[in-house]
Amino acid sequence: MSDVVLLVPNDWVCESILIAVTGLKPGTILRARKECWMVGREYLHVSPDGKPKPSSECMYNRKAVDAWVASMKNKQPG
Repeated sequence: MSDVVLLVPNDWVCESILIAVTGLKPGTILRARKECWMVGREYLHVSPDGKPKPSSECMYNRKAVDAWVASMKNKQPG
């Protein structure tokens, strides 16, 4: 018998959790970060020393990303 653990993600999550909860692919996340998303709104750079650099790991605001996905509803082709 195995234990099941139910986790509720925080508002700010790492990329692997963002992928799991949204279904977005890593390439989509990277492109959106470069072309659409804003630092401080959809994502933040984080660093253990408190001095993040552009190459530092990113954390993502899953609620802002959900709102971004929902905004695509009115922009569908056709």
